[in-house]
Amino acid sequence: MNPNDRKYSNEHEWIKVEGRTATVGITDYAQEKLTDVVFVELPEVGRQVAPGDSVAVLESVKSVADVYAPAAGKVNDVNRALEEHPDLVNSDAFGEGWIFKLSVSNPDLSALMDAAAYQAFVDGLEH
Repeated sequence: MNPNDRKYSNEHEWIKVEGRTATVGITDYAQEKLTDVVFVELPEVGRQVAPGDSVAVLESVKSVADVYAPAAGKVNDVNRALEEHPDLVNSDAFGEGWIFKLSVSNPDLSALMDAAAYQAFVDGLEH
């Protein structure tokens, strides 16, 4: 089940905004499709990103996938734990498996889906 306290992109990222900080990760659906994540290429802290920019890269035993910015902002933190434990993306996609945080001045999330819309989107992909 996708948490209701965040928004979702068509590329299967989630974003949770608290104040001026937005935490970004990938959804359970995305990590299941990737299978076992073995390496995470984290973005550089200080990098300015626009919605849709490729910000990080996940390598799994099966494939390589870009992680895209769901909102504009400046990367202000990365999850260094993923350098030693990339599997956190699989085991706790909505928690300890977060990938990066953005400083956002005006997070426009209107183009993103809520949890129910994202679930309907995923269900449509499965049929």
